Amino acid sequence: MTIFKQLFGSAETVDLGSIIKEGAYLVDVRTAGEFAGGHVKGSVNIPLDRVNYDLAKFKNKKNIIVFCQSGARAGQAKTILQQNGFTNVVNGGGWNSVSQLVK
Repeated sequence: MTIFKQLFGSAETVDLGSIIKEGAYLVDVRTAGEFAGGHVKGSVNIPLDRVNYDLAKFKNKKNIIVFCQSGARAGQAKTILQQNGFTNVVNGGGWNSVSQLVK
């Protein structure tokens, strides 16, 4: 992984479409204001600064896809979740990309 990807995140090379079809927990980590301006259908808004406090919301989810505007905050959210024992987290990158995969 390049230092750029570590710092700024990016969509991972997994089949997001398949994970979404399986019923992934879609988490937008942008601010509430950004979320209100447009978001992925069926997603929940847990801003990055709340992820550490809302860990219970992630429990018992088969797959978790985190995303934001560009993927940078999603990368940070993924790291926080992994540090708290979640192994089923994917950085989906930007919310517009994820939105195109949701039917």
